[in-house]
Formats: sequence, C-alpha cells, structure tokens
Amino acid sequence: MSFTISLIPLEAEHHAAALQEVYRNVPAYWAMYNLIAPPADQAARDMAAAAETPGRVMMGIVKPVERGTAAAGAEMIGLVDFRLGWPGENLAYIGMIMVAEPFQRQGIGTKAWLTLRPWLAAQPGITTARLGVEQFNHTALKFFTHLGFQLTGESNRLRVGDKLVRLLYMETEIGRLGD
Repeated sequence: MSFTISLIPLEAEHHAAALQEVYRNVPAYWAMYNLIAPPADQAARDMAAAAETPGRVMMGIVKPVERGTAAAGAEMIGLVDFRLGWPGENLAYIGMIMVAEPFQRQGIGTKAWLTLRPWLAAQPGITTARLGVEQFNHTALKFFTHLGFQLTGESNRLRVGDKLVRLLYMETEIGRLGD
C-alpha cells in the first residue's frame, strides 16, 4: 500500500507518547543491543537530549490516518533524528531513520530521506549528509547505500551497554537546491 508521508518537528509535550510507541514497534532494533524492549522513558529522554543539543532536530514520520482526509489526523510511524553543523559546519549528521516494523519494506524510509534531503540542501552551509552505521547492521548498510551514501573508510568504536560497537561512517553530497 502506498501513501504519502510527512515529516513533523517533534515536541516533548505533544509527541513523547507517540514516539515511545514507535520505539515499541521496532523490537529488532532493541534486540541488537540485547534489550527486549525500549526503556519506558526512552522517548522522553531522547527528546530532552535533543532539546539540549545545538542543531539537533527530531522529526516524526507521519502518515494520514485516513487516506485523502487530512482532518482525520496523522499517525507517527517513524523517526528522523539529525544534527545540523556537526561534526563539521558543512555537515548534517543523520543519527537515525527509524520506521516502525509494520511499515518497513514499503519505501517509507526512502520517502523520509527524499523529503528531508531538499530541506537539508536549503540550510545555509550544509552540503553533505554523514551518518554512522553499526558494522553488524547489514540492513542499514544496504539501505543507506541504496540512498546514495558511500563508506568513507572511517570507523569508530564506541561502547553501547556492555559491548563495543564499530560504527562505519558513510556520506553523500546533498547538493544545493537548483543544482
């Protein structure tokens, strides 16, 4: 089933519960970190951290509740989390494009990126999108390669819980509007 998606800026007071529901609907993500479910307050903590981090933006991926009827409202089915001007002034660092499992493999993540990319290109000074993918997350590596991201050859190890994870960095030029 094909439908239109939109990206909306998230605010903790209005969207924390809906984001927590998205988190609950991606058990495979949490399983990568040996968790059976997201911590109960994960959405609220993430949104508080975003509010305190310069340039960080969390956007909900939403779809219409009833096709063709905007008045029916929207359902949050995913998240795009990114930071402008970090780690360099011309970069937008994509922290996450997450889609709830019932909506995966339907092109939603691709639509979210294609919606976000021109917005990023319109931001002053932003020319490149960068992200880090856990080396064992083959699905994400394939997805971002499909979107035009390329491995940079850089990597970094970081501790997630009780294990060390290697992040492989990927980038794509986003261009300027009108190019």
